Amino acid sequence: MSNVVKIKALKFPNILHYEWEGELIHHTSDYLLVLCKPGRQIIHHTKNNIFTIDNTSLEYFPLKEWFTAAMEVEDEKVVSTYCNVAKPSLFKNEEISFVDLDLDFIQEKNNQWAVVDEDEFELNSIKYGYPKELKVEAVKALERLKEEVGQGNFPFNNQVASLLKNQIS
Repeated sequence: MSNVVKIKALKFPNILHYEWEGELIHHTSDYLLVLCKPGRQIIHHTKNNIFTIDNTSLEYFPLKEWFTAAMEVEDEKVVSTYCNVAKPSLFKNEEISFVDLDLDFIQEKNNQWAVVDEDEFELNSIKYGYPKELKVEAVKALERLKEEVGQGNFPFNNQVASLLKNQIS
């Protein structure tokens, strides 16, 4: 029995950016974990295009923290991670949404973690009129995210692999 959820990434304040679907595999009062299988389509509203994604990913949506994490999975192991600095995710009516604040912290296959899109953050803070407090919170969130990764806290540790067992087929 599948528990399909729609995921919507928004630009500030609530402009639809892109959306896709996945299977909700774990839900707590603090976070949601969604399994996204190969062949899923991302409707990219900003680029007015549809993309097909051919990897498996486990996607983490915290309900209290200012980031999301998409972890590419191969052979039940995380091989790359893409984190968006974002306002805490919301979950309502089988739909997850978050406001993407442009700053990203990523680890590509066989590479070190890196901050990307700082220029996009600055440009979009002007384009979308980010309040000063939001910019400050986004930068603080990036620093907290770096600490979480550095300390190997969930979901940036082996606990994720245990949740994957029996989920990927």
